[in-house]
Amino acid sequence: MGIGFSELVLILLFVLIVFGGKRIPELARALGRASYEFKKAKAAFSEEGRDLMQAAEKIAEKEDRQATAPMKTAKDDDLPADAEASAPGATQSEPPPEKPSGETAPL
Repeated sequence: MGIGFSELVLILLFVLIVFGGKRIPELARALGRASYEFKKAKAAFSEEGRDLMQAAEKIAEKEDRQATAPMKTAKDDDLPADAEASAPGATQSEPPPEKPSGETAPL
């Protein structure tokens, strides 16, 4: 169900009578500008929405990678040397020998 030729002629005749011949080009120009601004705003909102979706997807992927990353457990062989010495059942080693008091460390 579209607009037929007779309906279109009737609408154009009504517009011509109501607005007059001088105002029709002004109305057409204003309608064209409004249409252009609407399309421009629509494109800007679409682009911003797309950017937000991409940012949200990146954050979600990062969180998924962090959640699925294997947890590192502390094993005896992973502990630093000083932590092994203080571990229960570990034998205490002798402290390193002291330097003579007359010597100074190089800078």
